Parts: sequence; C-alpha cells; structure tokens
Amino acid sequence: MADSGYRLSDVTLDESIGRSTPDVEHERAVAIFDLLEDNTFVPEGHGGGPYHLKLSLIDQKLVFTIMTEKGDQVATHILSLTPFRRIIKDYFMICESYYQAIRSSTPSQIEAIDMGRRGIHNEGSQTLEDRLKGKIGLDFDTSRRLFTLVCVLYWRG
Repeated sequence: MADSGYRLSDVTLDESIGRSTPDVEHERAVAIFDLLEDNTFVPEGHGGGPYHLKLSLIDQKLVFTIMTEKGDQVATHILSLTPFRRIIKDYFMICESYYQAIRSSTPSQIEAIDMGRRGIHNEGSQTLEDRLKGKIGLDFDTSRRLFTLVCVLYWRG
C-alpha cells in the first residue's frame, strides 16, 4: 500500500460524466474500487493527503479536482482528451477482439490478443502519466488503474 498521506481515499464522478447502463455503472464502480484499493497520488507542491478526487468533463476535457479529506481545495488540473482518443479507440477494439476470442479461439491466440491489449493499456497509462507529470505524481500501477477509469468513462456498454 502507498504512503497513507499520498493516496486517494475517494473518487467521485461529477454529473457532467453522465450515467449509463447498469453494466457500465458497475464497471465504473469496479474501476474506482480498484483505484482506491492501492494507489500512489502525489499532487505537486502539496504536503500530503489523503485526497479526494472529483472527475468531470468540460468541453471534451477531463477535469481533476483534488481536495483533502477535510474538503480543502488542493488543485484543479484540466487534461485534453485528444491524445487519448486513438488509444482508447484501439483499446476498445482489441478488448472486443479479446472477448470474441475467448469464445472461439485457441489459448495461444487468446494470449496473443491479451498481450496486445495489455500493450495498448500500458501505452494509455504512460500517456496519462506523462500528461500529469509536474502536476500529479503517480506510480505506474496507479496510472494503469486511472487509465482504466478514463476508458470506462467512455464505454457505452
């Protein structure tokens, strides 16, 4: 577990994210649970949390609003989602291939698709980490979990 002072203890999705099907809402809840379970989250220039993160979408930009558990404002960061569009599209396409392969392909074919899926997920995670550099420090596992949540925000079910 990460240093208890530099971690997320709560993640909420603003109304701007919108609600979806029960399956998508379940996937969002699982992504948030996984992120909260183990994470390293270090807002630059702040003395320590734990932190609450509120995610919202404004003009196709992802807004990170960071507060302490007491509700004190820490920072707000706005990320363009443009650098993620191709990665998220590719990720959804390969996930669909993976789910189809599970039903009808050989184990070696499934493994090959899964390796590709993990590779694209890692690319998205690294892009997210790079985009947050100098704003929020993350370890790679936290970046992966946060990228999963970003993907689930766009999943239509």
